[in-house]
Amino acid sequence: MKTSLRIALFGLGLLLLANVALMLSLSIGVPLVLAMQIAIALGLMLYAILFERISRVSKKIHIVIGVLLLIPLCFALFLGIYGNVSDVDYTEDVVIVLGAGILGERVTRPLAHRLDTAAAYWRENPAAYIIVTGGLGNRATITEAEAMARYLIAQGIPPDVILLEERSTSTYENFVFAREILDEHFPDGFRALVVTNDFHIYRAVRTAQQAGIEPHRLGAPTDWYTWSVNYLREMLAVLHLWVSPAGA
Repeated sequence: MKTSLRIALFGLGLLLLANVALMLSLSIGVPLVLAMQIAIALGLMLYAILFERISRVSKKIHIVIGVLLLIPLCFALFLGIYGNVSDVDYTEDVVIVLGAGILGERVTRPLAHRLDTAAAYWRENPAAYIIVTGGLGNRATITEAEAMARYLIAQGIPPDVILLEERSTSTYENFVFAREILDEHFPDGFRALVVTNDFHIYRAVRTAQQAGIEPHRLGAPTDWYTWSVNYLREMLAVLHLWVSPAGA
């Protein structure tokens, strides 16, 4: 049993290191998060190597390490479950699609997943508007919102149901500036649905509430090979939201 556990821990560390190499080759991930994943991977491998020695010193150390590993796993599980349980009822007035970065004029894969999810929703509720959010990024030649609108139109969404919010540079600004547009478009109020990747849904809903919007939620899929970096980054972002909620 101990041998199997050590092999599993060491193998998990190797997989995390291999994943970092893949993320670097694809130019995905924040350097701090990738560095943290490397540290976690090396920590798991070192723990596997020193497992027997630790047992001889005190078995309570294993309990402490187990708890330290279990907490982030439960945290990630909570974010994943929350993001994949939708409360959509297809009577919403508007779909708010959060930006996720573009390259030049091309949407990234995470953003394409969000837009595909929004387009699929609209086909079930064609009375709804779609507002795409995002300003001009460092690696972009047009605003995120413009790139998102072009993608949706290419998917067959009519241009006249697409609204553009092109000033924001953060999730909080996405909602603040989107609300300004929507308050003008829906003077009697509106029912909103937020669409973003599943791991991001919890923070998106909380941030929308801070901006005065009470949205329904619909999570878009996340590529499996980005799970570790995305969930690790999101856990840090949620912790920051809890500690410093204003303007997150």
